[in-house]
Amino acid sequence: MHGACQSYFEAIISAGANFASSPARILIDFLDPLVIAEKIAFTENYKYVTIDDIAEELRDGKRGVNGIGANGKMIVEP
Repeated sequence: MHGACQSYFEAIISAGANFASSPARILIDFLDPLVIAEKIAFTENYKYVTIDDIAEELRDGKRGVNGIGANGKMIVEP
């Protein structure tokens, strides 16, 4: 997750970020990046997290934050 409110979303994504803020050039809620980071951190590492999995938890949905997705990071021990 990179960028800040009203950042250049397309350039950040093309530079390699999985998620970036403000594709609609709006001010985002300061908690939105934390919601995304938490979702990725607490998702099992064999699952892929997309913006569709998170959008309803964000104040402005895909208008505020969007991206291509990321693998979960949580390692589950058997």
